[in-house]
Amino acid sequence: MSNRSEKVSVAMATYNGEKYIHTQIETILNNLHENDELVISDDGSKDKTREIIESFNDKRIKLIEGPKKGLKQNFNNAIKNTTGDYIFLSDQDDYWMPDKVEKVLNAFKSNDNYILIQHDAIVIDENENIIYDSFAEHRKVKTGIIKNLIKNSYHGCCIAFKKELKEKILPIPDNIYLHDQWIGMIAEVEGKTDFIDDKLIKYRRHSENNSSFKHLPFKEMLKNRINYLKVLINYLMEKNK
Repeated sequence: MSNRSEKVSVAMATYNGEKYIHTQIETILNNLHENDELVISDDGSKDKTREIIESFNDKRIKLIEGPKKGLKQNFNNAIKNTTGDYIFLSDQDDYWMPDKVEKVLNAFKSNDNYILIQHDAIVIDENENIIYDSFAEHRKVKTGIIKNLIKNSYHGCCIAFKKELKEKILPIPDNIYLHDQWIGMIAEVEGKTDFIDDKLIKYRRHSENNSSFKHLPFKEMLKNRINYLKVLINYLMEKNK
């Protein structure tokens, strides 16, 4: 692992994740330096999630109480408590490749204007069989506010952003559907974003995922996009005052 001066924070939101969380944490810690941190906001897990987290006995892990207001606000809480120069988001059930952090940081260093980077992923099932060899190809990921207002390309487990974006995205609005779509669109407003081709996680799809590949009913999709448009317009109005 190369030397670096920048501090990396990983923000993870957990709830009843005992089945896969040991692997997730283990592969994250393998990416982190001594002064980095893994901030885990646990939203009141009733299984062995907390016990597994505490069993690592690693000073880089900071376990905090979640707000018990759902996934968006649990991530809000984790992000709020990070102290690093770069913030990576993490689910509780994936697998990080050993060079994920290094490759993402190299992507940031390739252009000072990059405020957010998203990488590709291999999509696997519960038994680690490959569902899609490329998440990016499956989702047709692209940058652009209008594109991502219509169909979101930003996926939390694959994104990292600079600390200066933190104050722009928090608090995450309650009336939006996806926290990662919000983060991606604000990043588009505040700087430059980029997608890199490297497949740096195995993204696990299973029956207990909080997110889904399935489309919502049309009326619900339309309502969500109107809500996003409203909060984005309000954000832009406040920004330009």
